[in-house]
Amino acid sequence: MTDHDYAGPDMRFRRLRKKGSRDFALACDIIDAARICHVGFSLGQQPYVLPMAHARDGESLLLHGSIASRLMKSLADGLNCCVTVTHLDGLVVARSAFNSSMHYRSVMIFGRATALTGLDDKKRALNILTEHLIPGRLTEIRASTRKELNATTVLVLPIREFTVKVSDAPPDDAAADLDAAVWAGVIPFALKAGTPQAAPDMNIQIPLPAYLAKNRFK
Repeated sequence: MTDHDYAGPDMRFRRLRKKGSRDFALACDIIDAARICHVGFSLGQQPYVLPMAHARDGESLLLHGSIASRLMKSLADGLNCCVTVTHLDGLVVARSAFNSSMHYRSVMIFGRATALTGLDDKKRALNILTEHLIPGRLTEIRASTRKELNATTVLVLPIREFTVKVSDAPPDDAAADLDAAVWAGVIPFALKAGTPQAAPDMNIQIPLPAYLAKNRFK
């Protein structure tokens, strides 16, 4: 099949349909709550899936990387991709291994990204990425230089073709297992930031910034 024949992704919910959604606001909430996504694509006959930092800018997903990256070059040239964002929120412990599962929130975004070319557009996008990864950091770091901007590719992927799946129910055991003397329930998971560790090469004592001390990484 040629690229011209590409008809778009198959976004039908084939299994666990009740967990599926195409709610844009819910997709945005899942994307905004994460700092890492996985970008899937194929070059020739070889598939790849790479973890990348991301941020959302309205109805688009922002990705960035080195201008020398083969991935970034291929995506900028219009390579079809699939970006996933996943949160593991807990383990669902049923009375049988077969019915045990997970609590999760996930988004799959399909499409083709485009590269930003203007330095002002790049600077704005990278500021959004920085603020998403470390809220408040922009208040004290220097601005990106022209050389740094020219060395960076920033991709914009529309959040247009996407699917959402959320699993948050208690165990769904078979009726025959309900009287078993086995504990069943949910083990919640949460991502928590640890204590910031200063770089060993700081040659002066600099207090921990307030935006880090407040532990806003949730």
